[in-house]
Amino acid sequence: MQVSIETMSKLERRLTVGVPAETIDTQVEERLKQALKTVRLPGFRPGKVPLKIMRQRFGNGVREEVLIDVMARSLAQALVQEKLHPASKPMIQTHRVRAGEDLEYTATFEVFPEFDVVEVGGFPVEKPVAEVTDEDVDNIIEVFRRQRGAWTLVERAARHGDRVTLDFVGTCDGQSFEGSSAEGRVLELGSGNVMPGFEDGIVGLAAGEEKTLSLNFPENYYEEERRGAAVDFAVTLHEVRELEPAPLDGKLFSAYGIESDDEAVFRAEVKQNMARELRKAVDARIKQQVMDALIDAYAELEIPVALISRESQLLYKEMFEYLGETANENVDIESILPGEMFAAKATRRVKLDLILKRLLDHYELKVDPDALRRAVENIASTYQDPEEVVNWYYGNREELSSVESRVLEDSLVARLLESATLSDRACTYREAIALGQRANL
Repeated sequence: MQVSIETMSKLERRLTVGVPAETIDTQVEERLKQALKTVRLPGFRPGKVPLKIMRQRFGNGVREEVLIDVMARSLAQALVQEKLHPASKPMIQTHRVRAGEDLEYTATFEVFPEFDVVEVGGFPVEKPVAEVTDEDVDNIIEVFRRQRGAWTLVERAARHGDRVTLDFVGTCDGQSFEGSSAEGRVLELGSGNVMPGFEDGIVGLAAGEEKTLSLNFPENYYEEERRGAAVDFAVTLHEVRELEPAPLDGKLFSAYGIESDDEAVFRAEVKQNMARELRKAVDARIKQQVMDALIDAYAELEIPVALISRESQLLYKEMFEYLGETANENVDIESILPGEMFAAKATRRVKLDLILKRLLDHYELKVDPDALRRAVENIASTYQDPEEVVNWYYGNREELSSVESRVLEDSLVARLLESATLSDRACTYREAIALGQRANL
């Protein structure tokens, strides 16, 4: 086998592989002889078909199978021989495949980048410092009560926060348009789910009353020709309902996993859960800043385009799953979405993955069994039977491996923080949670 390699760019390689014709012809003959034992052809007894006939009938098909196998094996051997690690599936192009000639083909692919470790230090890290107050607990419990509340029919004018049922007919320059009318539409005032000004125009109307709303299409409306255009909506209001929050009782507590009628027990459990979420948010914010420092330190690191494309497809799939839809895994996202929609996040993800793997190897970090156990127990603590969840993780290699990866990553972050410049930032619980949610990890 002959192998030559060309460097097409910093990461792209082209491998040319040549395999002697004798190697292929020998394998073709061996397969044909093996097939003689089982093949059945009219006019011949089993096992007595002449090899010449076998070549005529099956030679081309067998040769194609051999060529595929030979290319797969020879490519694997060539990659090992040249110490190459493809980051993408090689694109194969054959040059000589005719019988009696040496096989020659090229494989073009990107390789993983090789890069030195950059020692980062002195980068700023701001730690959110907050606590869960009684007011924070009250606010969350009020959210729970509203989530489980009932919408009660009222005989008064509509206010923000009410849920109304109405009909409307819209016209622009005297003409109707897509989505311009509806009957029995249910709308929560203040939700922001309709044209700006529409909900405000309903406030003050009572059931049975009519009103014409004179509005304008928003400047970012999806139909360019209607942006900023005047539009009228003839509205008829049918009913107004206000939200009656659920009472603080055992039924509400049970809906959130607390089997007790004691409000104090419920509040304590809610506060404990909020404290856990606060810790996660703080950790996420700190981790984001460490990752930002790594991205800056390795700004010049070039990464394979194929990996970015693959990650973009995963982000596309995640978006559809979030929306409750099923993503088409064969779709070309560039054909339906702007490339920049996922490119930046995909690039960041791939680059961080490469950097973290390199650093874990450089620092020779291993999973600490005690840290792994604490991480699993922390996950399990949110379930009704923590011990059962812990046992499930330790009995599921794939899931446990996922936790191991997070533990390793956390240990690396802790190491990098040793050389960072730390400062505290006093903030409220809600501010800290928001900072954690915006962490672009």
